[in-house]
Amino acid sequence: MSTPGTFGCYLRCDLTTGTTDRIPIDDAVLERVIGGVGLGVWLLEREAPVGVDPLAPEAPLIFAFSPLVGTPLTTSAKFAVVAKSPLTGFVTDALSSSHFAIEGKRFGIDALVIVGAAKEPSILVNGELEPTDLWGRAPDDVAAELRSRGRAAAIGVAGENLVRYATISNDGRHAGRGGLGAVMGSKKLKAVVMRGGEPVPLADRDRVIALAKDLSRRSFGPATAKYRELGTVANLLTFNRLSALPTRNFQASEFEGAEALSSEALQPAREKARRSCACCTIGCEHIYSTRDGGEVRVEYENMFALGPLCGVSDPDVVLAASRRCDELGLDTISAGGTIAFAMECAERGYLGAFPDAPRFGDGPGLLRALESIVEGAVDPAAAPLGAWLAEGSRRMAARVGHDSIDFAPQVKGLEIPGYEPRALQTMALGFAVGTRGADHNRSGAYEVDFSDRVDRTRGTPEGARLAVEAEDRAALFDALILCKFLRGVFDDPFAESAELLGAVCGWSLDGAEMRARSAAIVEAKKRFNVREGWTPADDTLPARFLSSATEGGPTLTRERLQGMIREYNVARGWSDDGYPPESASQSGDS
Repeated sequence: MSTPGTFGCYLRCDLTTGTTDRIPIDDAVLERVIGGVGLGVWLLEREAPVGVDPLAPEAPLIFAFSPLVGTPLTTSAKFAVVAKSPLTGFVTDALSSSHFAIEGKRFGIDALVIVGAAKEPSILVNGELEPTDLWGRAPDDVAAELRSRGRAAAIGVAGENLVRYATISNDGRHAGRGGLGAVMGSKKLKAVVMRGGEPVPLADRDRVIALAKDLSRRSFGPATAKYRELGTVANLLTFNRLSALPTRNFQASEFEGAEALSSEALQPAREKARRSCACCTIGCEHIYSTRDGGEVRVEYENMFALGPLCGVSDPDVVLAASRRCDELGLDTISAGGTIAFAMECAERGYLGAFPDAPRFGDGPGLLRALESIVEGAVDPAAAPLGAWLAEGSRRMAARVGHDSIDFAPQVKGLEIPGYEPRALQTMALGFAVGTRGADHNRSGAYEVDFSDRVDRTRGTPEGARLAVEAEDRAALFDALILCKFLRGVFDDPFAESAELLGAVCGWSLDGAEMRARSAAIVEAKKRFNVREGWTPADDTLPARFLSSATEGGPTLTRERLQGMIREYNVARGWSDDGYPPESASQSGDS
């Protein structure tokens, strides 16, 4: 019998052979990796051939659950998707909240591993492959069509056409970064549908219920008020005031049109509804209306990437662009970042072959560029600029030349989210060392910058050590999996998570052990990257951030960043240049 909170196995589906097997997972492994991203990375190390092309049939696509999924704990209805990224060539993981997580877990598995590729467009229903006529449809339409059969995670046209930053969508949410939708599309898989009936076993049901009631009560307090009242878009004016709002491809850090895009301006006239994810008491989703009467879920990263980053201040255009990304299945951060890069290239005269390339502030051009991405991915002759955009800013820079890689807004190929690195220098470190690439959800170092423990405009060794702690906390939430909006609710997330897992699984863990497990998950991701070709040169920022400042803003020198990286590596117990102990021989160490 497996440990309570788990089922002690994963479902392995080979789409090439049509075979499905339940593979056991040892209880000791589950206790060590916890679940979610921790379990997903453990499976990736075992299932992915060394050096595999992320879009090859052999490349695994992993949906991982956690012991908390299927319990009454608030925000626990989440799943992780893990794969080798077609955008970066390294590990990528993305999280999403939905009823799909509950149904998948209640199917009696801890994870779903998909390998191989179908011969024709197909769907996977509880592990059984069948052909489909839903190819070409938007993810929400697909989910509605399949609702009678279960809950679906689906790709849009971007995933079908192998855009390298395509998403996987479910219940209006998205496993968004790193091109997981392209991995799914390469397998000719339109949707994964799950329906389960297995109750999740609990070690101490009464204790779980008591803890769930307490956590729900605390989750509705001041620590989450901002998300309930205004949503994450509230960050836009705050960042603009702090000169930390990336503008026109990170050439500036304040945007003159920020007010028009703020939640304070949009909410009174545009907000249609507020919604919650499955099993959530916070309710951070703010649904706004678009010019044509449609609706779109609005987040800070959508508004930043499709607004200030592209120099676009028209809220109608930005909301329409955000909704179109959802319909096509495009990561808004990478889409906006790559288009903003193209806009700067056009203004510098580097895109002479594309006279219709958009410039900063060109709202209609932004919308045309989004359409061209999915068109160009499948037919470069029909939309040649779109074919370049579909590859992401790093690969596009290689085509453009002119040393444009110096201002391509990416780290390891993943486009930078809405935090100006020169104004938030602990976050700059988090971007540089992130195993997924430039990442605000896996690092959390911005929490350090916004505290009183460091000077955010001058990175320090102490900031590097604090960044390690923030990254470990993020890894903990991603393994449990709980929403990071709860981070302010916990006094000690490591100790309190040990208590949650004790009630659900019966594990006897303490806060120190949970902290060690979280650090081990970060290290496991780094080991996978080393295996796939990572070198210390990958841990850096584009030259723009290390050679110039925004107008009136702080500077970040290469020497300062490298010093922080060394301190980060030492704090992790790695070599000075970033190799974990078992990888040290690859850096020349004995």
